[in-house]
Amino acid sequence: MDVRPARRLRLTRPDARLRDAWLAAYAEWPAGAHLDASGLRDGDDVTSPEGFAAWVAKLLVCADPLAPLPPGQVTHSTYWWITEDGSVLGSAELRHDLGHPLLLDAGGHIGYSVRPGCRGRGIATWALAAALDRARDRGLDRVLLTCSPENAASARVIEKAGGVLEDVRETVVGPKRRYWITL
Repeated sequence: MDVRPARRLRLTRPDARLRDAWLAAYAEWPAGAHLDASGLRDGDDVTSPEGFAAWVAKLLVCADPLAPLPPGQVTHSTYWWITEDGSVLGSAELRHDLGHPLLLDAGGHIGYSVRPGCRGRGIATWALAAALDRARDRGLDRVLLTCSPENAASARVIEKAGGVLEDVRETVVGPKRRYWITL
């Protein structure tokens, strides 16, 4: 029997007070890597305290369906950081709709990423389950998730959560496996 200690994983709203913990997670990704579900865009300043606070404020605005979208944002999204005991382990995003062709083709409703040093611990599985709960709470009855064909770990996470493969297609951001999950 595999007995693991109880986890204290949380989906935490972005918070400028977690800057050092977020930067420690960010440092594990290769330079220039795209951090899925982070909301980080080219030109965002996350290194200075002021820039980081402005970026966090932008992420929080994205969750408000009545607020205008920041430049580069195509739909309202709720962002969370996956945290445990004050450490940032990754991020998750719930896009409120698929009203932009890129999201329907390649992005989906939910994205997630786990920092490299924390992979293989079931964190992505936990984060996806938590994000699915939030999607259900928003009234969604079906969600689209995508991953690159070479990302076997993410495909397993999605399939474990009930994802049914619709297709694999070429998109403007490369090939994507597209899964639907009924909530």
